[in-house]
Amino acid sequence: MKPIDVLHQFFGFESFRGSQAAVIDRVVRGGHSLVIMPTGAGKSLCYQIPALMSDGEEKSRRPTVTLVLSPLIALMKDKVDALHARGIEATFINSSLSREERERRYSEVAEGRYRLLYVTPERFRKPEFLDVITRRDVRLLAVDEAHCISEWGHDFRPDYSRLIEIRERLGNPTTIALTATATPDVQADIVRQLGLRPDEIELFHEGIDRPNLRLNVEAVWGDEEKLEQIVAVRDRHSTSLGSGIVYFTLIRTLERFSELLRQRQVPHVRYHGDLERNDRRRIQNEFMHGHCPLVLATPAFGMGIDKEDIRFVLHAEIPGSMEAWYQEIGRAGRDGLPSDCLLLYDEADLTTQMEFIRWSNPDADFYHRVYDLIAHDYERATAFGLDWLREQLHAKQKHDHRLETVLGILDRYGVIEGIWDDESFRINILSSLPGELLDHERLALKLRRDQEKLLALVRLIRHEGDRMDFIREYFGQARREVSVPSS
Repeated sequence: MKPIDVLHQFFGFESFRGSQAAVIDRVVRGGHSLVIMPTGAGKSLCYQIPALMSDGEEKSRRPTVTLVLSPLIALMKDKVDALHARGIEATFINSSLSREERERRYSEVAEGRYRLLYVTPERFRKPEFLDVITRRDVRLLAVDEAHCISEWGHDFRPDYSRLIEIRERLGNPTTIALTATATPDVQADIVRQLGLRPDEIELFHEGIDRPNLRLNVEAVWGDEEKLEQIVAVRDRHSTSLGSGIVYFTLIRTLERFSELLRQRQVPHVRYHGDLERNDRRRIQNEFMHGHCPLVLATPAFGMGIDKEDIRFVLHAEIPGSMEAWYQEIGRAGRDGLPSDCLLLYDEADLTTQMEFIRWSNPDADFYHRVYDLIAHDYERATAFGLDWLREQLHAKQKHDHRLETVLGILDRYGVIEGIWDDESFRINILSSLPGELLDHERLALKLRRDQEKLLALVRLIRHEGDRMDFIREYFGQARREVSVPSS
């Protein structure tokens, strides 16, 4: 069966778009690929089509499977459900499943079921998963959201840095890395982290242009001007059947604007991390089904949102980087129809983002202090939880979020495991601090890079020429090869 036949049979499309056919041809022939395509351009087909092609395997050999690494737990279920609807055997295994359900899926994978298996990179820490996956022949490894591989990317995941080890465990299969945004430095780092030479991987860069998105920036001062802009955009799209998202950085700002909109009798819902999980799931489902056309949200909303008719994405506060902003506006207009992407720029909001950058980049001494408190004062840490730890670390700075950052990163690096929130604190220490988190120069460089990413977005806002030209240059759209700079 040829790729075009699989496309017709399972997906119902008449022809491939852009470079899809070229990418699939290379993958089928066993070539490694780095694919950069705009959101909604059909990146998933580049590994789903090869996964469904007959490979002529003999019955005596291990059954083949395409393994998809993705950081987005929320999106896995949606993708698998969509594949099931097309009669395709696929599944996911992640922490959202009950123990019984995970074990059932482990058994099914080991027995040879499923052509596509979605997991997070953290799954490779689990011995039971390693035992199962070695019973399958992983012919193709797809790395989704590949910008997470790079520590210079805007959503770095430490477990992605184990990809060389992961690929070796799987027998160094054909590998395809996919993302919507990656600067030239991030592209080079992706190749390096995969353990490949630049001449072993082909770059397919379709650019980042989304002609149907209308990109605008409005300078504002204070809540009143922001509110008028939000209402104006909402009113402009009030007769359409689509939806809109207004992004905020801070929950307290979101809540304040929610009350202002309520006073204006503008119907909307709110989505942020302080809501109960069931409430977040309910709001997301209502949004996906068109029951709530306007949502006020923090950046957590959208991870897993694949809705075609989002007519506008408005940022009421400046995001932390060019990458984060472009990723978030990419949720608009996936149906190809005109959609508005408006960024409201109040210079006072820069202070908030600078604080966020500082909180997300603790220095080596802070990692030491947190680790030592948990390790050497475990009983009090367990008894009194996060509030006690915060008091020991930064008693006079109640809004300092470095503790939460450190706990999250220690978990990602496999140093700790457990539960920590304002109601419960149960943590097990699994290993000592890794060298990366004790390297002062490396951490300082990471802080400087994050500050430069915010500065790039400010420069875009103040740019007097064609903003798309600025964006293309930032993301290195014109480059057609990946080179690894000398250290």
